[in-house]
Amino acid sequence: MDPYLNIGGRRVEPGGRAYIVAEMSANHGQEFSRAEAIVRAAKDAGADAIKLQTYTPDTLTLHCDREPFKIRGTAWDGSTLYDLYAKAYTPWEWHAPLQALARGLGLDFFSTAFDDTAVEFLERLQVPVHKVASFENVDLPLLRRIARTGKPVLLSTGLATREELEEAKQTIQDAGGRQLAFLKCTSAYPASPADANLRTIPDLAKSFGIPVGLSDHTLELAVPVAAVALGACVIEKHLTLSRAIPTPDSGFSLEPVEFRAMVDAIRVAEQALGTVQFGPSKSEEPSRVFRRSLFVVKPVKAGECFTAQNVRSIRPGHGLPPRELERILGRRAAYDLEAGTPMSWDLIADEATAETRHANGPS
Repeated sequence: MDPYLNIGGRRVEPGGRAYIVAEMSANHGQEFSRAEAIVRAAKDAGADAIKLQTYTPDTLTLHCDREPFKIRGTAWDGSTLYDLYAKAYTPWEWHAPLQALARGLGLDFFSTAFDDTAVEFLERLQVPVHKVASFENVDLPLLRRIARTGKPVLLSTGLATREELEEAKQTIQDAGGRQLAFLKCTSAYPASPADANLRTIPDLAKSFGIPVGLSDHTLELAVPVAAVALGACVIEKHLTLSRAIPTPDSGFSLEPVEFRAMVDAIRVAEQALGTVQFGPSKSEEPSRVFRRSLFVVKPVKAGECFTAQNVRSIRPGHGLPPRELERILGRRAAYDLEAGTPMSWDLIADEATAETRHANGPS
């Protein structure tokens, strides 16, 4: 597989500029004007893309209130799966106008497909990339259908074992997929930073040889920044206009000001990561003068020995390096020297004589 993604002409790869995705999900609260506002907020907050989710309650589950279909132990306790998805889904007729709005703002637009009909619908919209949600990463027929589009694939890893991820990658590759990124994900809503286990990111990159990112459900800005420091080149984060607006996803979504702060912090972190470098950078050059070096610290007469009392390592850095101190102690001054004179080899009697002989040639 390729070691990079090409998303709408943008190269996304390890060590490159992180591709930041604002996930709308259910935060529109079934109001189209709010969905439009979230797209605009994503642009203002510095996102590279806006992402939707493409399903209907009937493509995800059954309209059934039997016990297996009731939600327990999550933020949505007491609801049935069908009722939750009826509140959360994005009407399909919204996709095209939201896509047009995003494109006009310079945002990429794509979505998570949950079944074949959604893949076909999104292909008609010519989305540049497909997303696979954590709960669908074991749906191998869906992975094959997505891979056959030839588009890059972002696959969230929530709940998946290493073996399941190997199977998912092989399935996508066998179906013709050439570009795949795993997004480290903790499928809890909201997720605790203690459960993020971001050290998995470099392990995924090493084990699978593909780009790796983060799909984050924490409310902490430090988590995606740390992920980028560990090699994540895709960051996906839920965006809401306000957590005070009650939607199924608002409790684990960032508000626009927070999202902007996250993006800014990521961009600073990327600059700080830089490259492997030893020695002074260009910006450090003026500071070289503050290094320690050897100076005459008491007046010395010509012929007098240099000692630990009259030569010391001090700032600034105009004299010989401190490592030369032992070679200087016990030798004699070639001239009368004032305190504050930076040490150099021509101030030492035998060194100065040798230099004079060299300059004049053999006698």
